[in-house]
Amino acid sequence: MARKKALSLPLSTRRSWVGFDPAYSIRRQCRLAGIPRGSFYYEPVAESEENLVLMRLIDEQYMRHPEFGYPRMTDWLRDEGHEANHKRVARLMQRMGLQAITPGPHTSKPAPGHKIYPYLLRGVDIERVGQVWSTDITYIPMRHGFMYLTAVIDWYSRYVLAWELSNTLDSLFCVAALERALSQGMLPEIFNTDQGSQFTSEAFTSVLLDKEVAISMDGRGRALDNVFIERFWWTLKYEEVYPKDYADGRSLHHGLGNYFGYYNHERKHSALDKRTPGEVFLGGSVRI
Repeated sequence: MARKKALSLPLSTRRSWVGFDPAYSIRRQCRLAGIPRGSFYYEPVAESEENLVLMRLIDEQYMRHPEFGYPRMTDWLRDEGHEANHKRVARLMQRMGLQAITPGPHTSKPAPGHKIYPYLLRGVDIERVGQVWSTDITYIPMRHGFMYLTAVIDWYSRYVLAWELSNTLDSLFCVAALERALSQGMLPEIFNTDQGSQFTSEAFTSVLLDKEVAISMDGRGRALDNVFIERFWWTLKYEEVYPKDYADGRSLHHGLGNYFGYYNHERKHSALDKRTPGEVFLGGSVRI
């Protein structure tokens, strides 16, 4: 998956927001202020208005049909009356980080030199809190641009342990979310990801290896191996992101913070016997 150059707020805006002092690094100032460094960058990625409309449609259709690659997505857009060619749709889906769940000749590949770990969960029953945690990245459309969201979730309880927003597909915001999840004093037995370059990077895997957490990675192009977080993305987008249609990154961050609090501690799940993820997660036992 191609990396993209980071975008940031103008220096004048950053100074007024956090009292920016050029004598100190952004990393140090965010640490002193008690906020994740990813929170410093809320400038959405820019695209043409026409492409933003197509990307929003692509995202919604992909939530319904994750088996759609760019050829089928192009056909669907044309059937809906939109002008689109395969090359354009392929570029937009690549920028969004989307690929069909079934492998094909155009699926993304792990970065060269990155170690790929085996998938450890085939046929495994998920029976307890802390047995499996996983993470993923999803595209978040906004009225004037888009951002990327990553989250760490406990499979058994569906509890969201940590999340981060970014305007790039760099691994840094994924590492930040992972470290925040692990900093709560709880460790999973297995941590599952896909084979994206963010998760196969040494910066990411070394955090888990240092904690002696077993690493599991999906088969390439098999989003359903990470089915719990894929279902969560569907819930998040249809309950929060699409209806709210956030105008900018800061309002998106605020809204997501409220939603995750609601999701963890108020929203009851039928699969959890009408309990909330927080009730199940905080009432369970995890490896310390």
